[in-house]
Amino acid sequence: MLEVQNIKKYFPVKGSRSKVVHAVEDISFQIPKGKTLGLVGESGCGKSTVARTVIRIYEPTAGTILLDGQDISHIGTKELKPVRRKIQMIFQDPYASLNARMKVRDIIAEPLVAHAICKSSREMDDMVLSILARVGLGRQHMNRYPHEFSGGQRQRIGIARALIINPDLLICDEPISALDVSIQAQVVNLLKAIQDEKNLTYFFIAHDLAMVRYVSDIIGVMYLGRIVETCESVKIYKRPLHPYTIGLLGSVPLPRPVKKGFEKEAYIEGDIPSPISPPSGCTFHTRCRHVKPECREAVPVLKELEAGHKVACHLF
Repeated sequence: MLEVQNIKKYFPVKGSRSKVVHAVEDISFQIPKGKTLGLVGESGCGKSTVARTVIRIYEPTAGTILLDGQDISHIGTKELKPVRRKIQMIFQDPYASLNARMKVRDIIAEPLVAHAICKSSREMDDMVLSILARVGLGRQHMNRYPHEFSGGQRQRIGIARALIINPDLLICDEPISALDVSIQAQVVNLLKAIQDEKNLTYFFIAHDLAMVRYVSDIIGVMYLGRIVETCESVKIYKRPLHPYTIGLLGSVPLPRPVKKGFEKEAYIEGDIPSPISPPSGCTFHTRCRHVKPECREAVPVLKELEAGHKVACHLF
């Protein structure tokens, strides 16, 4: 359904003619139809930039984006409009992604208007009511404004808006991070139920590693603009290979004590470097306990070590 090949995205630094922010650096991945790719990593590593570049909110600096076999990397606005019916996005902040001056009915119906799908106002209302019922809301919510809803309800409205034109691919940019823990499970279970019902493909971005494991078929681990490891969700938790992945999993609080010495092995030292001047070679070498001379000089290639398990590290 989605194939990304060597995508790069740089942003110019204000006040400088030569400096750029290396937000995304040479990323490639594939998402089969009906499956979910979960992307994890520290804040600022470029996860949301990847999502916004894939959906063409940002123009890619380089690389190719194939949606269902169609190259959408550099097509114009006119050609991009029908593509938007196939790919939609749920944004991170339900408080900021809904127009405070619009009623819920108009917010959810906006994609129908943009793509001229409905022939009458009655047909539009019927479609809005149908999708509201699917996300657990009703007719009584249609004429309210976003400020009258809780965070979980606002995110349900955002999900309804994304689903109303029946897309094939749904990009979920940390859709639960701004919600209470008690609401997160409800929203994730709703997304999984809709995926099973409509055979949707998900590109799921999150901080919560346990939630990503529950949602995803494949997991990609991202560090400073690059994917350093990809694997099936079950395998990557049982046998992580990249030192960053091991540290990331080791940083998750556990409900019971772990074996002695594990904390030291899993600990990631230092701070994430600046994407304006990333380290040479492997960008993780400044924080890695297993650094070797070649790590400082050569960029590791993402290579397959086992069936479906790829790692970008000079240790392998």
